[in-house]
Amino acid sequence: MTEVSRVIDVPPEAVFEVLADGWLYAGWVVGSSHIRDVDPGWPEAGSRIHHSVGPWPLHVQDETVVTAVEPGLSLSLEARAWPVGAAAVGLTLVPHGQGTLVRMTEHVVRGPGKVLPSALQSLLLKPRNTESLARLADLATGKHTRTKSRRP
Repeated sequence: MTEVSRVIDVPPEAVFEVLADGWLYAGWVVGSSHIRDVDPGWPEAGSRIHHSVGPWPLHVQDETVVTAVEPGLSLSLEARAWPVGAAAVGLTLVPHGQGTLVRMTEHVVRGPGKVLPSALQSLLLKPRNTESLARLADLATGKHTRTKSRRP
């Protein structure tokens, strides 16, 4: 399993607000290039984001499914990109001073990548997930700052 973490200078509810907006998924998940649809109940367990992965015109159309959720605290996903496979992704939000420590885990659960040794999976996934958390931080910080400046 690969794990990366990052402290984001906004409260957990501000980070979760971005995670709870399925239309923002391609804005923070490296590799996701286009959102085609988001189930109305996102991020309830069983709900899906229908997305494309990879650059056009070579992209793969697939989906990501919520496997578990604790609003404001955690989100567990199965990200699919067939024929590459599927990965279990976990995001945990922990209050950290005025901000949030976000932990992201990922491991391949199906497909050809499953036969790769854990160390090689980690070598491939860690930089991508580090960048995903950087993008999540930018979205959460920007959205929170705008929302805060509109309050009386």
